[in-house]
Amino acid sequence: MDPSTANLALVIGARVKQERQARRWTLDQLAEAAGVSRRMVVNVEQGAANPSVGTLLRLSNALGVGLPALVEPPASPDVKVVRAGEGAALWTGEAGGRGVLVAGTAPPDVVELWDWTLNPGEEHISEAHTSGTKELLQVHTGSVTLGVGDQSVSLDVGDAVAFHSDVPHSYRNAGDQPARFSLAVFQPGVGATSATEPSHD
Repeated sequence: MDPSTANLALVIGARVKQERQARRWTLDQLAEAAGVSRRMVVNVEQGAANPSVGTLLRLSNALGVGLPALVEPPASPDVKVVRAGEGAALWTGEAGGRGVLVAGTAPPDVVELWDWTLNPGEEHISEAHTSGTKELLQVHTGSVTLGVGDQSVSLDVGDAVAFHSDVPHSYRNAGDQPARFSLAVFQPGVGATSATEPSHD
């Protein structure tokens, strides 16, 4: 991992551990609630893993805090400014594209604002988010092919789309120029189902 990625992994790991311990959950309980392996939880907490966005979503949903809370300090002022270059790069493509979480709100209704760059040929595939999650996307440069379930739509500069993302979806750059787009994700009711300890069935 490069230094900035390694530093982010440590920040995320410390926050996951803090939230888990605040709930008095064991590693196994968090792993069960999130649907990930115990080894993954250990690696994340130690900052030894560079987890996928999907894994981070599973962990943040299980903890009931929302994804932005894992990459920001626990206490945020009423107005939180994220300067250019300060966002959390949570996805890196094989050709150098990036998915950067630039801002977000606290639960229960979490809104995430992302700045995405996909280089030619790159694709980000996302598993279904929790029920009721919606996204807004606007293309700033290049073109993006959005896949939602069995639907596919091509978006060019200035085009925007709203869609339900509680189904598998993907963003792909099938063109020959880099594509950049803004993405807003609305996830309602985060933490509503995580107030109780995971069962031991």
